[in-house]
Amino acid sequence: MIKLISLLEENPLLVNLLKENKLSLIGVTELEQQSIVAAFEEELCLVSRIWG
Repeated sequence: MIKLISLLEENPLLVNLLKENKLSLIGVTELEQQSIVAAFEEELCLVSRIWG
């Protein structure tokens, strides 16, 4: 899972594809996938609050 998160951090386009349900993560449940997307959305919000 750590390698997957690192890959998503390095490739934000993949996170967008996950949000649009255009990308599936093999071996990851739907709930886990939703949690991953939510975590990346939270991270973006925190960055916006700090710098915005």
